[in-house]
Amino acid sequence: MYTTIGMFAHVDAGKTTFAEQLLYHTNSIQKRGRVDHKDAFLDSHEVERERGITVFADQAVMTYNGNTYTLIDTPGHVDFSPEMERAIAVMDYAVLVVSAVEGVQGHTETVWQLLRKANVPTLIFINKIDRTGADAGRVLAEIWQALSEDVVDMTGITSEQEGAAQWPEERIAFIAERDEMLLERYMEEAFDEQLWRARMRTMVKEGRLFPCMSGSALQDVGVLPFLALLDDLSETDYDPNTEFGGRVYKIRHDDNGTRITFVKLTSGRMRVRDELEYRFQGETLTEKVTQLRLYNGAKFAAVDEVQAGQLVAMVGLSSAQAGQGVGANGQSAVYEIVPTMKSKVQLPAKLHAKEALRAFRMLDAEDPSLQVVWEEALQEIHLHVMGGIQLDVLTRIAKDRFGYEIAFGPPQILYKETVETSAIGAGHFEPLGHYAEVHLRIEPAERGSGITFRNECHPDQLSTNYQHVIEQHLFERDHHGLMTGSPVTDVKITLLSGRAHNKHTSGGDFREASFRALRQGLEKASNVLLEPYYEVTVKVELDQAGRVMSDLQQAHGTFEAPITSGDKVIITGRVPVATFMNYSQELAAFTHGRGTIRMGYGGYDRCHNPGDVIAMRGYNKNADPSYSSSSIFCAKGQGYTVPWDEADAHMHVELRR
Repeated sequence: MYTTIGMFAHVDAGKTTFAEQLLYHTNSIQKRGRVDHKDAFLDSHEVERERGITVFADQAVMTYNGNTYTLIDTPGHVDFSPEMERAIAVMDYAVLVVSAVEGVQGHTETVWQLLRKANVPTLIFINKIDRTGADAGRVLAEIWQALSEDVVDMTGITSEQEGAAQWPEERIAFIAERDEMLLERYMEEAFDEQLWRARMRTMVKEGRLFPCMSGSALQDVGVLPFLALLDDLSETDYDPNTEFGGRVYKIRHDDNGTRITFVKLTSGRMRVRDELEYRFQGETLTEKVTQLRLYNGAKFAAVDEVQAGQLVAMVGLSSAQAGQGVGANGQSAVYEIVPTMKSKVQLPAKLHAKEALRAFRMLDAEDPSLQVVWEEALQEIHLHVMGGIQLDVLTRIAKDRFGYEIAFGPPQILYKETVETSAIGAGHFEPLGHYAEVHLRIEPAERGSGITFRNECHPDQLSTNYQHVIEQHLFERDHHGLMTGSPVTDVKITLLSGRAHNKHTSGGDFREASFRALRQGLEKASNVLLEPYYEVTVKVELDQAGRVMSDLQQAHGTFEAPITSGDKVIITGRVPVATFMNYSQELAAFTHGRGTIRMGYGGYDRCHNPGDVIAMRGYNKNADPSYSSSSIFCAKGQGYTVPWDEADAHMHVELRR
């Protein structure tokens, strides 16, 4: 049986140390490393060992009781959450490590929500019970309150392989209450350990039960019982005798610059020299796999064949992207964690920008959340980031991998723009020898929907081929808004009509006409500036609740009625990223480290200070080289420009009202 296990935790909960113990006990490594000793097996990158945090989701293979497990150690720091989320897409089971001292922390809840949305069966290990201030019972109560009431404490209950188990009555009842079959048996006083275990496997897999144990990874207490429990309750049913299918997990480049595509096989088999089919930019690519690698930490072994359930690195794929389904698996993953800030790459004078751009394109393939952009007009490289720690790591990576001594500008908030009224936009592009006209309806759409497209254009008016070309051009890039030049989002675009010329029209003409139609529609509509928001949950002592609510209000946020839990108060709300991004440090200061906060991405909404942002950006919509609201017409063999507010009267196709 092949099973992929993901390791998750809030930073410093002891996740990597726990992973080291699992690998040691399965004879996958000969010596247990430690984060503080900078020799952890899965923290193999120099930047990870220096900082003492996991940055990259690397894997190791271990075998136990005849089963093969691929263990993926994911980052625990919030700045590297996109790397962690991408790994979730290939998990069969997850292990969530929680500190017995700090308990459920902000990132713990974020991870838990992502695992639940992805339906990944999850087991919990309460770690660090040897530390001063540790209280596994208190933390279990926090878990029941903050994560799920379906977490069952299995500490002290041995596995079937270890001999007769001692099952406390309350545990038997706890599990039975969550399963109709077991409850019926329990009411008949007919406890059957094998039946309970079998039903638990199903309940865990279906997300109805979450087993938990406590111990100390550093002292090697409770690790082996947890491993036995994990093996006992996990099961997979991959079929190697069906058509090949897989999901891309991550992209890396080796020391020679070779592109390596990590794929989880979800069905079938793959052999060296087999051809693999996948979609890229609207086209179907078929490429030959020239090498298959099974990685174990930083090392790998080349193999001739792999099968469903295994996680393999493929050489030979040029364009497959993280999260993408390949082969028979046509579904791609949808990621929820997105950066809310961007930064400019500051290059030394001797380094040519286009040379640096090639390096950052490689990093962009490895971490698609970076969304590296080349600003042609400014001759600058911009990228999206989660926070300052990520920028520090990127600076080190640029030096170690490419030899570049770079820096980054201070992170800036990523704003977006939308419309709140509908409008018809028309674009005409007719310089000499070219011809295209496009009419679009621009309408507001619900928050978080992005840009959607509808087609109401009749083929008699414009051929289907050109209609598809228009749709393709509208989605090929971000579109600049009018207020700050930020990307346009949450807009429904409907193709109403258009016109081509039998002789002079080419596909590029419709690109120009479509962009001008969209831009003119934005000119006619009422525009709105959007900013990113956090969804926040703050837990503090009773006498500190007033301070937190006041802080939320001053940060232009909103909150729900506080919930009292014992001597604590839980406050949930929504607040702009721009005003709250540094609040965790402030909270730690006035609560003396006892307050907790979870800040998750809460989507985009109206900007709280649009005037200030517009003034700061100083965007000149009439000087944007990428866009023009004007249309170009032709008369007497000469092209001429018509401003957007006069262009409707010149259109060749009657505007629909």
